[in-house]
Amino acid sequence: MKHTILLAALITSLGLCACEKTAPTPAPVTVVVPGPAGAPGATGAAGNDGATGTTGATGATGDTGNTGKSGKPGGNTVVVVPAEK
Repeated sequence: MKHTILLAALITSLGLCACEKTAPTPAPVTVVVPGPAGAPGATGAAGNDGATGTTGATGATGDTGNTGKSGKPGGNTVVVVPAEK
């Protein structure tokens, strides 16, 4: 009986060692690659008008002009003023 159990254990050990052990193959790595560009999109809607700007500050007063030349001396000039109606 001793030899039978020993012989069975030996045969089982040899049988298990003789089997080919295969390692599980790893899943293939998927690499994402961008595809070709698509068609351009539609033109967007027109934007709203902007707000009106604020009024600017009043400018500075300009310089006084030069004095004009003296007029010709008077003669026989007659000024006619029309009558008011």
